[in-house]
Amino acid sequence: MAFWLLRSEPDAYSWDDLVRDGATEWNGVRNYTARNFLKTMVPGDRALFYHSNTEKAAVGIMKIVRAWQPDGDDGKWASVAVEPVEKLAKPVTLEAIKAEPRLKALEMLRQSRLSVTPVRDEEWAVLLEMGAA
Repeated sequence: MAFWLLRSEPDAYSWDDLVRDGATEWNGVRNYTARNFLKTMVPGDRALFYHSNTEKAAVGIMKIVRAWQPDGDDGKWASVAVEPVEKLAKPVTLEAIKAEPRLKALEMLRQSRLSVTPVRDEEWAVLLEMGAA
């Protein structure tokens, strides 16, 4: 199982929207690197749902339930299907992530403009620890 961090602006699509909907198509990603990450996802992978822009915090855990399919009229982009797993007991803020030395190599920090980034196993464990009650 691989781990990911997927970012969405909460005023466009939030964790609460995902919970209400029960599942969604993670589409509209228009960056080649992020698209390539989507293409490597498989059902069973886990992802943190990160509210970007205003809240700047990881707020929940999702699972990938369908591998990528073409997205957009030209089919050169990719989307995956996701479902909510659980809300984090407390949001893991960008400030807290940056302050945690064990997360210094987190791809989200290195490639801050990407909406889809991988998370290493050891980083995933740290992020879940930080989001626990």
